[in-house]
Amino acid sequence: MLPHEDWIGTWNALGVKASKDLTLLHTRVLLCYMESHRFYHSVQHLEECAARLAELQDTVSNLAEVQLALWFHDAIYDPRRGDNEIQSADWAREEALKLGVTDASAARVHQLILFTRHNEVPRGYDAEVLIDVDLAILGASPERFDEYEVQVRQEYAWVPTAEFRQKRAEIPRGFLARPALFSTPRFRTQHEARGRENLRRSIDRLTH
Repeated sequence: MLPHEDWIGTWNALGVKASKDLTLLHTRVLLCYMESHRFYHSVQHLEECAARLAELQDTVSNLAEVQLALWFHDAIYDPRRGDNEIQSADWAREEALKLGVTDASAARVHQLILFTRHNEVPRGYDAEVLIDVDLAILGASPERFDEYEVQVRQEYAWVPTAEFRQKRAEIPRGFLARPALFSTPRFRTQHEARGRENLRRSIDRLTH
């Protein structure tokens, strides 16, 4: 479980002192990641992302903003909807402003979360770091990647198999069509080759 102290430290860096409201918000956010319909977008994913961010945190300009965006990036998640990231970003900005974070900082956190829709190129190095962290699962060990694929299927259990396989195969194809999976030099060096191999295996499984 992600330590409460990490949550408080993130907010402290944004100028917000520890309080009962902050602790209650921490509980609310974690409970979101524990919802019964989540198998991949869960506390496990949040913990894995935090570990990956720790590898890059010495390179980030506004670490607390990236950390806060990470905490909230999948806070709202319903696999039947297409606006999860927008809702998550709106919630993060609302809570940040309520707790006294500056307008500019709250706006940057909001934009960082919107980049996790993965429908546009992230702008700025901090955004590149957040997106690489979110996509690090692509370059995970083959065993963890295969587990991730099973978890995603569980989240979409309501979709018929043939339809799921057809639509799901479009995702790894889209990633493989990119010049690079990862934006940061460190992640390209460490995870690019394995990520591409994992994605090729995924396509093979989904189409045969």
